[in-house]
Amino acid sequence: MKQSIAVIGDGAMGTVCALLLAENGHEVRIWSAFPEQAAETAAKRENVRFLPGVPLPEKIEVTGEEERAFAGADVALSAVPTQFIRAVWTRLANRFPRDMPVFSVAKGIENGTLQRPSQILREVLGCSDDRVAVLSGPSIAPEIAARLPATVAAASANTALAERVQALIARPYFRVYTNPDLVGVELAGATKNVIAIAAGILDGMGSGCNAKAALLTRGLAEITRLGLALGALPATFAGLAGVGDLVTTCISLVGRNRSFGEAIGRGRTVEEALAATRSVVEGVATTASVIALAARTGVEMPITEAVNRILFEGITPSRAIDRLMTRPPKAEC
Repeated sequence: MKQSIAVIGDGAMGTVCALLLAENGHEVRIWSAFPEQAAETAAKRENVRFLPGVPLPEKIEVTGEEERAFAGADVALSAVPTQFIRAVWTRLANRFPRDMPVFSVAKGIENGTLQRPSQILREVLGCSDDRVAVLSGPSIAPEIAARLPATVAAASANTALAERVQALIARPYFRVYTNPDLVGVELAGATKNVIAIAAGILDGMGSGCNAKAALLTRGLAEITRLGLALGALPATFAGLAGVGDLVTTCISLVGRNRSFGEAIGRGRTVEEALAATRSVVEGVATTASVIALAARTGVEMPITEAVNRILFEGITPSRAIDRLMTRPPKAEC
């Protein structure tokens, strides 16, 4: 059944989700927080800033007008980077229909509050758990736009809502599974960005395949420890939102977090590496939040701690690796 979808946020993932939804015959409107950027995208029928080279069909509306954000919509999709969700959705909250379901594609943990995207949305919008879902997994936007095969998970405490999201956005080349573990899916999506920064650092330093394999394996171990401490299900971290997204983010040549880490591994400062990208590198802010969550729960996360020292304490990557490799010996599990 054709539905009307309000896509809030005009980054690469929001744009590619709009394309998927439009292909399924739904009415789609992309709302941008930046009216001039919305006007450019609407005029050129291409998101030149975040998804260049991919034409937008005329049936996808692009607007920066707040009064148009949810006009006639049945479902909202939040594609706003995590650290900006609260500000953007607070700005739109008085226009949001209170009975409308919303699903998020953001991957991060808010600084200060340590809330996941779905928690921020519930708080700002005053909606219940059963009206919020998330979509996460290995989903590099340019690959999806090129219709290369991808598979993700739709998670919600409300099984019917997860199935609704699944039906809305699935395509022959974009397979969607449902997952009841909202906590685990969101945590996995956020924390893998931290490990991806570390993977990029190794790539920039030329540390080799053995080091990267160890990083992914031990990175997944500490991500899982944190997830279990916060009530997530173990199986989630062996699935698409866990190891699947971790692998993709750590090997993709176009992934923002890995590419940012690679620049640092090649000798750039954090500031220089951030300035070199037009996109939000979610893993930087998320690193600080994960460190705080680990302290709160008493979970040991040595790789995340090493990334935190590199990003915020000025330790060199080589020194951080030395510290990791010379930690006291222990059993693997």
